[in-house]
Amino acid sequence: MKIYISADIEGITGIAHWDEATKGKSDYGEFREQMTAEVVAACEGALDAGAAEIWVKDAHGSGRNLIASKLPEQARLIRGWAGHPFSMVQGLDETFDALIMVGYHSPAGSDTNPLAHTMSGGVTYIKVNAQYASEFLLHAYAAALVDVPTVFVSGDAGLCEAVQTFNPNIGTYASLRGVGNSTVSVHPALAARHIREGVKQAVQGDVANCCLELPRHFSVEIGYKKHPDAYSAAFYPGVSLEKPHVIHFNTEDYFEVLRLIKFTV
Repeated sequence: MKIYISADIEGITGIAHWDEATKGKSDYGEFREQMTAEVVAACEGALDAGAAEIWVKDAHGSGRNLIASKLPEQARLIRGWAGHPFSMVQGLDETFDALIMVGYHSPAGSDTNPLAHTMSGGVTYIKVNAQYASEFLLHAYAAALVDVPTVFVSGDAGLCEAVQTFNPNIGTYASLRGVGNSTVSVHPALAARHIREGVKQAVQGDVANCCLELPRHFSVEIGYKKHPDAYSAAFYPGVSLEKPHVIHFNTEDYFEVLRLIKFTV
């Protein structure tokens, strides 16, 4: 069994401020350690379930956060960014049996994590078919494009609740809940134990039931904080400038959505 793990930091246990997610800041080291611990727990859960091969994408910021020496020897680690539109699931293809997301977070436009955003701090929201799109949704759809089910997601409670609305068969674990500009979290060691057990159960289950169904058509709306960014993005092929801060794009090919985001967000 071949498993792909995509790891972010803004949904890691205890995180509450951008300094804790930013390489070079004094608070960053503790949360780099916790991000690594939760990814290790996910790897161990997959191995407990019989996985023979695991690929891990360090999918936050620089792509150089995870402490490689702490990962199990069965894991291959993708660091940095190739520039492929699959972005946080770079290298994912039909050879994988399941996708796991660790440390994911609520989308831009939501109020359930003080670090909520989608792909970039320069956008106020991304909507796909009139729904706020999280990084979970964008990349679970990417996985569906290559017939890989997303089987488990850990992160903030707002995201985990949203995941269940898309497919209740996907396993989730919420280690923190955002309240205004604060978070309420469980103990870091408890979160790691729950993630390990949750991943094990998810991988051992009927993973085919966890794949998201791709819509036939995609209507994408992106709101920008700065109107010059929307103006510039409107020159991307097929994009229209709907309002000074908002662009719109239609397609029936989801890869074109990912390509749009790659070059405009």
